[in-house]
Amino acid sequence: MSPPSRGSPGVTAVIAAHDESANIEACIASVEWAGEVIVVENDSLDDTVALAKAAGATVISPPFTTIGLARNQGIVRAKTPWILVLDADERCTPELAQEIQATIRQTEHTAFRIPRRNFFLGKEIHHGGWGGGNAKPIRLFRRDMRYNGNKVHEHIDVQEGAQLGELKKSLIHYTYTSLDQYFEKFVRYSRWWAEQNYARGRRGTAAAIFVRPPARFVRMYLLRGGFRDGARGLVLASLAAASVIAKYARLWERSIRHDS
Repeated sequence: MSPPSRGSPGVTAVIAAHDESANIEACIASVEWAGEVIVVENDSLDDTVALAKAAGATVISPPFTTIGLARNQGIVRAKTPWILVLDADERCTPELAQEIQATIRQTEHTAFRIPRRNFFLGKEIHHGGWGGGNAKPIRLFRRDMRYNGNKVHEHIDVQEGAQLGELKKSLIHYTYTSLDQYFEKFVRYSRWWAEQNYARGRRGTAAAIFVRPPARFVRMYLLRGGFRDGARGLVLASLAAASVIAKYARLWERSIRHDS
């Protein structure tokens, strides 16, 4: 398949990045066809900024609050009608680029979901809720749309009556290349999850810590076929259960500290 045309005037790629020197160049290269590339960087201590600028991207470093609001800072600076959002560990394939360019020329839709192919420790994961197009976030949308301010599970706010479509080609998502990466995010996201849910009036219980982790493991490993991915499927289901323990334990701790 021929490569997509470069400099598409219809699309701005917005990439969020924090200490992504290992990924940022390849991510930007995968969207060279876009009219512009904006990297929204927050507090990186590595060469993310220098590498992104050298690759031709516009780099901004607004004060960080949440990932969704950071992306919004890039969206408002875009000069094109359409936005394509990527994380630094994602890649847009030439096939997806061609589909995007063909789609935006003739659509009345407001936004599109894009499936992802997820890789863990160098191998694609097909089961356990990670594969088969289970994750299809809205990543291509018109410039007037914005992310909400959630600390975790941020998403595009979709107005009632908006027309949503779904693309066929996938983003490539290299989730974790090491367990160090996983555990670094594990700590941060479990804390954010507990803070967000406590602020919304949710409270933690010891019973939830006992019941929910094994339920998550069973759902991923057995009901959703994670065992078919071999050792990686087992590790992922176990890590997911551990993540549930951390989130609900943090919520329980916050509840007894602030409500007693």
